[in-house]
Amino acid sequence: MKNEINNILMVGVGGQGIVLASDILGDVAIASGMDIKKTDTLGMAQRGGSVVSHVRIADKVYSPLIREGEVDLLLAFEKLEAVRWGGFLKPNGYALVNNFTIPPQSVKLGINKYPDDEEIKKVLKQRTDKFIFIEGSQKAIEMGDIRILNVFILGCISSLLHFDLETWKDCIIKRLPKKIQQINLQALDMGREVISNVAL
Repeated sequence: MKNEINNILMVGVGGQGIVLASDILGDVAIASGMDIKKTDTLGMAQRGGSVVSHVRIADKVYSPLIREGEVDLLLAFEKLEAVRWGGFLKPNGYALVNNFTIPPQSVKLGINKYPDDEEIKKVLKQRTDKFIFIEGSQKAIEMGDIRILNVFILGCISSLLHFDLETWKDCIIKRLPKKIQQINLQALDMGREVISNVAL
C-alpha cells in the first residue's frame, strides 16, 4: 500500500460512527483486491463509551489485532482517545485527531482532568511528528449533520491510501440508505479537500 499503511486504528466514543467507518474501509479494501481483517471493541455504554476498531489491510492478513507500537495510522475521533491510544503508534506513524472533546464521567465528576491540546501533542510527539488536528465535527455540523463525521474522516485518509476514489464512493453508496448517500459523498469530498491543504 502507498506509504506502507497497513495497520489502522480508529478510536473514539459511542455514537461517532467508528464501526461503520471501519466497515466501509474494509469494503473498499476488499473491492480493491486486498485482504482485510478487523475487530471492534465497544464500551459499556452505547453512547459515550470507548469504541476501538482495529483494521489490518495487506495482500494477506492472519490476525485482526494490531499490537502496541505497530499502528501505521491512528484516527482519533475524540481527543482524549488519541492520548489513550497514542502508544500504539509505530515510530513516525500517522495520527489524525478530530478536535472534539467528550469528557468522560471521571472528568465530569472532577476526579480527573481533561488534557489540554499541548498535553495531547506531547503524548503524540513521543511517537511521531506526523500528526494533525482537524475540525471534523465542526465541518460536519456546518454541512448539516454531525453523523457524517465518520465519512469526512475517511475522506481525509483516502489520500494516504492507494484506493481509487470511485471505489470509495461505490462502497459508501452500498452501505448507506439512499436518503443520506449524497451528503456522505459530499463529506468524503470535503475531507479530501481539507487534507489536501495540510502536510502530513
